[in-house]
Amino acid sequence: MTPTPAAPDIAPESDTSHAAALADYLAAHHATLVTTDNSYAVSVAGEVDVDGLRVPYHLVPDEGFLGKTNKWRRLPDTERLALLQARWNPAARDKLEQQLRACARTVLKIARSGGLDPASALHAFQAKYERAQTRCTLALDRIAAANGVNAATRQAEKTRDAVNLSLYPESFTTAQAMARHFIAILGPTNSGKTHAAMEHLAQARSGVYLAPLRLLALENYTRLQDAGVAVSLVTGEQRKLHPEATHVASTVEMLNPNRPVEVAVIDEIQLLDDPDRGAAWTAAVCGVPATTVYLLGALEAREAVEALVKRVGGTLEVRELQRKSPLEMESQPLGSLRNLQAGDVLIAFSRREVLNWRDQAIEQGFRVSAIYGNLSPEVRQAQAERFIDGETQIVVGTDAIGMGLNTPARRVIFTTASKWDGYAEGTIAAPLAKQIAGRAGRYGVHEAGHVAGLDATTHKTIAALLRQKPEPLPSTGFFVAPNLDYLQQISAATGQTRLQPLLELFAKHINVHDEFFLPANLTEQIEKARWLDALNLSLADRFTLSLCPISTKIPMLERALQDWAAARAAKKQAPLLRMDAAFGRNELQFLEDTCKLYSAYAWLGYRMPDTFPHEEIAQSLMKSTSEKIDALLQAQNTQRARGKRPGATVRRGGRSGGGYRRG
Repeated sequence: MTPTPAAPDIAPESDTSHAAALADYLAAHHATLVTTDNSYAVSVAGEVDVDGLRVPYHLVPDEGFLGKTNKWRRLPDTERLALLQARWNPAARDKLEQQLRACARTVLKIARSGGLDPASALHAFQAKYERAQTRCTLALDRIAAANGVNAATRQAEKTRDAVNLSLYPESFTTAQAMARHFIAILGPTNSGKTHAAMEHLAQARSGVYLAPLRLLALENYTRLQDAGVAVSLVTGEQRKLHPEATHVASTVEMLNPNRPVEVAVIDEIQLLDDPDRGAAWTAAVCGVPATTVYLLGALEAREAVEALVKRVGGTLEVRELQRKSPLEMESQPLGSLRNLQAGDVLIAFSRREVLNWRDQAIEQGFRVSAIYGNLSPEVRQAQAERFIDGETQIVVGTDAIGMGLNTPARRVIFTTASKWDGYAEGTIAAPLAKQIAGRAGRYGVHEAGHVAGLDATTHKTIAALLRQKPEPLPSTGFFVAPNLDYLQQISAATGQTRLQPLLELFAKHINVHDEFFLPANLTEQIEKARWLDALNLSLADRFTLSLCPISTKIPMLERALQDWAAARAAKKQAPLLRMDAAFGRNELQFLEDTCKLYSAYAWLGYRMPDTFPHEEIAQSLMKSTSEKIDALLQAQNTQRARGKRPGATVRRGGRSGGGYRRG
């Protein structure tokens, strides 16, 4: 499981005083709650004195695990506090610090004998999501690797050299040859972070905008076009190439590190801390070849930005902004949808709940836009524009509206403060609550933004999350994903040619060499590599196919990828598969997954055009399917407003059903 900071988990039955006692105990003992390995744990900070040397630590004690997430969340606050007190107390701290002192003394002894700097090894004690014993072992491995006394074999040494990331920034030769000036513009939602950067970008002779989402890349591509800039759009699935382009708007993963430009804008820089995608932001900061680089994002990213820029080289200017219009928590929860007003945004955290609340809002007489992650960027934008233009009065959306959709909302109402994280239902993190709530009160449209919960418990929880002081992003441990060049180096060093073990070797050896970088979450890529290794494909082909944006959680789509990979192995053209509606899907789900299928084919078409020659048809089908989805959402709006239930045009069925046919 991806580790995440645990939000103050407030159950509906929580007693406020006991919840406060739990928070007070954590604060008094320099501890926080985190979730890691599908469990809640206590993460603690402090420092130990080792022969006069002060060594800081931030770890999970070996006995600091408090239980599986679903079990912990069922406990009343009194039992949570009792369990926390039993696992973390002065005696437990003493035991932990004795363990760390013993490890540190061994590290220092080896360092002194070899004339080494122990700092890198001792820095292993700072990993807030990891167990103390694991990090002690890593500290000893680091000092042993530095001293050369514990290298298992010459082959292992060659492997470690192949993934030596201490020189990762230097691998971006074009950027490293430039004198770069970084300007970090940091602030909350609705603070105007983007305006100055995009103005400079539009006026520059050349430039690039790097977005976290295809939707944002498209939005700022249009923005630059409207400013008279010759600009191209480049995303994983889509290209709109201007023959005389001076600028490019793209998703961050599509960075071209070999094309020097005058100005670059990297958006949502706080995503450096995302284990799944943060590697793309690490690569962008290290490798974007621009004279001036804007880093836009949340205030809590400041320390991380300062540390990373110091490491990669260049000058840094930091501008902190405040929100332009106040954000106010309403005195009372909404209570009922009868109290909805035009201009409100309702937040839910699943597709099913969005459509459910949408139907209820329509029953109250409102015209409603629906926005959730499964929709393509084009549909999300179309639904948002209907709200902006006044065609609809209410938006019901997931956290997909928190990034990249500027709606003139007066008020944001949370129907719940809980979200399924892939393992269990739990309270959302404070940064997410703030980012979503910040969409209320757009400057120049409303004097203030308003936030509420639907019911009393949700209202109280959201209010607490908005008051919570943001925790700074770590200033080390930036995520890095292996590119093909790294994997080929590891393959040459070890003789290993299968993709799955190469990815695992990368993740295994990266920690020993450099505490400044961490391996990104490669779980889904490794899962695809497992079956790709059985095919007669080059390492380059297997690597590309493993990155194709098809989720392994949708079996039908994964089967399509497997068929495409088999066609590549057989040196045949891969047909553009068309979803078959007769396999039992409700119409909206069917169209959403169809759009993903066409998107994946287009993605492969750009990278392997000889095998996937129908990229233009896929693009056209993506567009027409998105238009069908938008039209269907609007038809459902109209039919439900008339008190009718729209009939399904295909048989309903489970998500794992369905199929496709050759186009």
